[in-house]
Amino acid sequence: MARRSTLLRALLLAGAVSLPGARAAAQQTPSGGAAAAVRGRKQRFGLALGGGAARGFAHVGVISVLEQEGLIPDLITGTSAGSLVGALYASGMNAKALREMSATMDEAALGDWNLGARGVVKGDALQNLVNKAVQGRRIEQFPRPFAAVTTDLFNGSMRILLTGDAGLAVRASSAVPSVFAPVAIDGRDYVDGGLSSPVPVSVCRALGAQVVLAVDISAKPSFQPTDTLPQVLLQTFAIMGQNLAAGELRLADVVVTPEIGDISSTGFAQRQLAIDEGAAAMRRKLPELRRRLAAAVG
Repeated sequence: MARRSTLLRALLLAGAVSLPGARAAAQQTPSGGAAAAVRGRKQRFGLALGGGAARGFAHVGVISVLEQEGLIPDLITGTSAGSLVGALYASGMNAKALREMSATMDEAALGDWNLGARGVVKGDALQNLVNKAVQGRRIEQFPRPFAAVTTDLFNGSMRILLTGDAGLAVRASSAVPSVFAPVAIDGRDYVDGGLSSPVPVSVCRALGAQVVLAVDISAKPSFQPTDTLPQVLLQTFAIMGQNLAAGELRLADVVVTPEIGDISSTGFAQRQLAIDEGAAAMRRKLPELRRRLAAAVG
């Protein structure tokens, strides 16, 4: 069991990188009845939460500050770890509930081991955790619009999940290749949304948000060790993915980048530090966000 836990920690490092995608997210436009329904609502303020495994605890700090300041997003989009926090928040959980859940979450909750050839973790545990937290509601039943981003394993295209099983959507968005088994939806296999949209700003914008706040928690190449073959591969992914993320972040009105460079993607023990850094980063950006929101109203 100790060996498996160590393996999971090593593999989950992949969740902190923005993997290179075959197609830029900015080229995708959400379509269908669900997307039209979301765009038809008044969406002044959108929140785009990026991927980063355990670094995703920083999202909780960002949301805490927004809530304290009375700045509640009208629309939430998320990739990978961002889809997990985003789904819970969109379902109606407030910052206090998110902090309480964060205090009890660890990597053991995700370790449902898989004997298959396509991933060492099945992902059922993550799906069940989310569905329990949202009380079995489907995405379209959430009080606020939410979209999880995932990637078609066959052709690399992005898929935006606006309806359906919330746990399944988060599982698909978080399915890091070779770590989690691909997730079957409507007869197709899907993997981590970071392959196509590391920080889903363009999705948030396409769904109607006038002002988009992006939270980037991805690993930066300068902080990653390169002493082993897996570490070299992850560093390569981080370098390539950094360019893809940059394209998304240029589309945001405000970008929050918590100072969590030295926090490992498997650093569950450092969750409070990540939350605190997320909150601090959000406070620094509050004046800019208020100006943008005021201009949108004007």
